[in-house]
Amino acid sequence: MPNRKRCHTPTSGWAIYLRTSSQDAQNPANSQRRQRHAIQQSLLQRSDLPIIAEYTDTLSGRSADRPDYQRMLRDARRRQFSHVAVENAERFGRNDTEALAAIDELHRLGIAVRFADYPDLDPIDPDDRIMVSLSFTLARRESIKLGQRTKGGQFTKLRNGGWAWRAPDGYLNCEERTDSLEKSQDGRYRRWIEPDPERFHIWREAWDLLLEDRYTLREICEKLHQRGYTFRTGRPFIAVKSSGKRWSNHNGLSRVFHNWFYAGWVVNDEANILPKTVRGQWKPTVTTEEFEQGLAILHRRGKKNNHKRKHHYLLRGLIYVRSQDKKPRKLTGSTSNTGRPGGGTAYYRTSGSDINILCRVVDRQIPALLHNIQIDPDLIPIIRQCYVDEIAEKLGHRGDGYETQLRAALAAVDSEEARTLRLYASGKVSEAVWNNLWAEWQDRRDRLRQNLATIGQEQQANIQNLDDALAWIAKLAILYETQSLENQHELLRLIVERVVVDHAGNVIEVALRPPFAYIHSIRERVEGDQAQSENAKRADNFDSPHTGNSCSNWVSFVDPNGRRGPSCTPSEHRHRACA
Repeated sequence: MPNRKRCHTPTSGWAIYLRTSSQDAQNPANSQRRQRHAIQQSLLQRSDLPIIAEYTDTLSGRSADRPDYQRMLRDARRRQFSHVAVENAERFGRNDTEALAAIDELHRLGIAVRFADYPDLDPIDPDDRIMVSLSFTLARRESIKLGQRTKGGQFTKLRNGGWAWRAPDGYLNCEERTDSLEKSQDGRYRRWIEPDPERFHIWREAWDLLLEDRYTLREICEKLHQRGYTFRTGRPFIAVKSSGKRWSNHNGLSRVFHNWFYAGWVVNDEANILPKTVRGQWKPTVTTEEFEQGLAILHRRGKKNNHKRKHHYLLRGLIYVRSQDKKPRKLTGSTSNTGRPGGGTAYYRTSGSDINILCRVVDRQIPALLHNIQIDPDLIPIIRQCYVDEIAEKLGHRGDGYETQLRAALAAVDSEEARTLRLYASGKVSEAVWNNLWAEWQDRRDRLRQNLATIGQEQQANIQNLDDALAWIAKLAILYETQSLENQHELLRLIVERVVVDHAGNVIEVALRPPFAYIHSIRERVEGDQAQSENAKRADNFDSPHTGNSCSNWVSFVDPNGRRGPSCTPSEHRHRACA
């Protein structure tokens, strides 16, 4: 036993963790030297423990998938050091939940985490933990605010005709350092877009070929390839495979022809900037009229090439065949001899096998299946009442527990505020930090109170969903018969998850999507329950404890995912259990 304890005791020594954001300044090495100096002055000089390892990441703290951070945690689990030194909580991470969980894990391993800006702070001490939590929370908030400011600055630049990212192929991002007079207006650098002298003419030639309206996109790729051109990345317009087959990168060409940047316009959906509203501050490759003419050519060709489907496969994406190993295999649609006047013969088949099932053999079985899914109108009130009882019971239990959790969370906010108030009164928390935290606590209280107010509305929403599904099922077969083939497929896709057939094309299984599978399962149990009740009455079987009107006897056998429960009725199930 003593040996085991010594085995799990961490090696005495420090692990230094340094992190620099990928967006950090111009020189991450300087930032790391500064962090290392702060740690040396505040922590290492006060300790006799040696430095065992140093871990360095140049990555945003919002992500826990930092290579050296994860390597540090792995080494900690092997007890390779006893202390972790970080400049401040923000360097450890900007995700407060994950960072605190990591600190707790290190504490369970017997490893202490210390911060150079607060060397006496112990993250495990209840009062000190508030300070650490505040640091993580403020770091996360600052990260979010920084992202918002960055995006706002990008959108402002777009609205002024600038460009905030890497310029497309054929253009260059340029910048120059500003002097002291311009720095107040443009910052340290002035940035702009200008044509790439080595590549600008390539895209002008590509547009000229398109505007001739003689060549397809593949043919334009061939001509550009013959002239020795490639994309900026080095990707060829035409790639020749080892088999000798030529493959064209016409999709990349099409994206260029649809990019308004080349016509000199700023377009951005996220910033709500529509075409021809903001003129860009760069030389366009083509005029607006030429660009729109190119779009019209591509649109006309797209409509011309959009051939009408020879055959609409009713169950495409939904049909499976039961194979010899009992596992369903997905079938695809295939039509042979499409050149014939009748359009050929349509099959459901699988590649690499001899399974070919005529579509009409399977499709003609679907209406009868939909009729079987329908619910007797006389059963709808019973189903609705049983569903309401079950939802009321489940939401009642969930509501009590959920409401308790919400009220406990509210109390935790009040407790956290009170403890921080004591730190504020003692001068350990500044007024600016207190004001920020107080605003965040108010937001959390508002969200929790809103959740408490909406608990009672969930049950009514679920009941409305049931009524909608029942209305669909009640008129399903009638609606199906009145639709076109394509609309019939869409209707089936909403209701049916899959249809399984045998090798002869006979439907042997239909799996419904929620909530239809759940309701259909309830219907079968109601019908079976009623039939069992009638049989029991006819047999004058008074020994059965089952009462035919109790919904709770069968509803508990419904699988939450819509799968069917036991093949016997609940009454039979009780009899078997009693036996």
